[in-house]
Amino acid sequence: MAIVCCVPAGPALPNRDMTVKEFKAWLKRFDSDHDGRISREELKQALRSLHTWFAWWKARQGMKEADSNRNGQIEDAQEMARLVAFAQQHLHMKISESYWG
Repeated sequence: MAIVCCVPAGPALPNRDMTVKEFKAWLKRFDSDHDGRISREELKQALRSLHTWFAWWKARQGMKEADSNRNGQIEDAQEMARLVAFAQQHLHMKISESYWG
C-alpha cells in the first residue's frame, strides 16, 4: 500500500527567501475580493497555504501589529511594511528589499 501526500490546489507556496515585491505579489493572490487590500480572512488563507500551525491566531496577531487604523484591512504601504516585519519575526520568512541571487 502506497501513501501519497499531496499539497492542496491553489497558489504556490512562496520561497522563504524573497523580496518585498515578491511577498506582496504572493499575498495579492489571496485578495479574494480584488479590492487591493488584505483582510484578516485573506491573511489567514495565505498562512494556511504555508501549512502554518494556528493560522487563524497568527493572522489575528499579524492584523493587530499591521492594521494601524483598526479597520480590519492591510491597505497602505505603511501597514504592509508592518506586515512584512511580522512575517520576518514571527513566521521566519526572509524578506529583503532586494537581492542579487
